[in-house]
Amino acid sequence: MSIDNVDLAALVGSRICHDLISPVGAINNGLELLGMSGDLAGPELELISDSVSNANARIRYFRVAFGSAGDQQLGRAEVVSILEDMSKGARLQLQWSPLEPCNRQEVRLSFLALLCLETAMPYGGTAKVFCADGKWTVIGEATKINVDNDLWARISGEHSAATITPALVQFAMLPEAASSMGRTVRVEQSLDKLTINF
Repeated sequence: MSIDNVDLAALVGSRICHDLISPVGAINNGLELLGMSGDLAGPELELISDSVSNANARIRYFRVAFGSAGDQQLGRAEVVSILEDMSKGARLQLQWSPLEPCNRQEVRLSFLALLCLETAMPYGGTAKVFCADGKWTVIGEATKINVDNDLWARISGEHSAATITPALVQFAMLPEAASSMGRTVRVEQSLDKLTINF
């Protein structure tokens, strides 16, 4: 049995997230106990607590975006919780519109699309996810959008000479994951808006 590159990357992502979530959670529990005991208080504890919360949010997000998707459903409450945690203190605010539970593979595509939008909105903005009749739309709006056209061409399957670095891996994974589901990714751009459809 062979494993294609997308599945292998997803399995690696799942393993990393699985192995990190427990120790980060334990650190968070320890900080809560310190806070309740009064042994440690002040800006130092707050800084550590904020950092642990941010790490926990990113691990949960990456587990969906880069982990093994399977056919299970993700409920709205879980997805919204992940996006709200990711948005805390961040320049980019993430919003989820679907009300019903969604297939994890489709949520994965949305999360990868949001990561792509994040690179084009360095000064912040709002990114919203919509689904209607099985068609997904992820919209990023900001006063300033910075798009590397060669990199973004890759999402739509066009020829691209852009180098994929670890920080840009979502640009390689999104079209591959979409293709494995029989979907095509399309991108539309205006002065203050980027739209990703699949």
